[in-house]
Amino acid sequence: MSQFWSKKAKEAKPYVPGEQPAETDVIKLNTNENPYPPSPMTLEAMHRAINSDLRRYPSPTVTELKNIIAAREKVAPSNVFVGNGSDEVLAFAFQAFFEPNKPIKFPETTYSFYPVYANLYDIPFQKVPLNTDFSIDVENLYDSVGGVIFPNPNAPTGLALRLGAIERILQQNTNQVVIVDEAYVEFGAETAVKLTELYPNLLVTRTLSKSHALAGIRLGYAIGNEVLIEGLERIKNSFNSYTINRVSLAGAEAAFKDEVYYSTTINQVKQTREWTSEALRSLNFEVIDSTANFLFVKPNMNAKFLYESLKERGIYVRYFNESKIDGYIRISIGTDAEMEQLVEQIKRIISS
Repeated sequence: MSQFWSKKAKEAKPYVPGEQPAETDVIKLNTNENPYPPSPMTLEAMHRAINSDLRRYPSPTVTELKNIIAAREKVAPSNVFVGNGSDEVLAFAFQAFFEPNKPIKFPETTYSFYPVYANLYDIPFQKVPLNTDFSIDVENLYDSVGGVIFPNPNAPTGLALRLGAIERILQQNTNQVVIVDEAYVEFGAETAVKLTELYPNLLVTRTLSKSHALAGIRLGYAIGNEVLIEGLERIKNSFNSYTINRVSLAGAEAAFKDEVYYSTTINQVKQTREWTSEALRSLNFEVIDSTANFLFVKPNMNAKFLYESLKERGIYVRYFNESKIDGYIRISIGTDAEMEQLVEQIKRIISS
């Protein structure tokens, strides 16, 4: 029935997400989800939001949530944009700031949604190879014709740039928008939000999916100069004025108010990440130092074989069948018990 598809639908190369197994008795370490539940305050707020008001549209301006985010990030509400997950925010940003005749730059090994958006919106792009240590090659992101986008920390490597490096990228692209995707920043990297006051071409995107254990409600936001925010609003309101539902709004507002809970769970993830890194290194695995809630690991065996062997044992990790990284797997950080089971199963695979 594809004869009914548009030319764009036929040419689309969709993003392939990590596996979502139907089984519930598995250890799921393949999609960088938070291993801990949302805070009780967050869940209670969402339960309260399930009431007769659901018959009404949610706020199109999400003013209260913007005010909360602005206070948290120490910016003005006019510097905040809220979207239905950071993926939607990024999709809007590609449309708002990048042109079909001007190639953008992003790392060769990075979040694989970037080329999907670029192809969908007919934006040419240049993939910049990483350095041999998997760090981002900062200088090769200079002088972009159309703009720059990269995650910090990068995915799937977990490595982060320091603010000085980000500032150099901004200084060498003053006429183009630079997007810093901070999906994992709260697990150990330094946010670039404060640079938005100095550089009107900087847009920082964030999400509640990882740090606030709310991947299921799809809530993301962006911080930037109010001119950039206005551009995002124009695109958003050309698609859908009501992108954030009432229950998600209630959950997000409560989550930002429960910093003590989330600080505790984030610190636990970081501690587990360090223990897991050392445990895998003791097995002669190469583990890249991570500032995210995952590890990028080169095992002492064929990576695809390990991925498949773990899957047979009910443990899901992520394998990328791509040149330059097909010798690695990415492992999301789970609970202590889950990571101990991972290491134990790897030992059994090695011994067998």
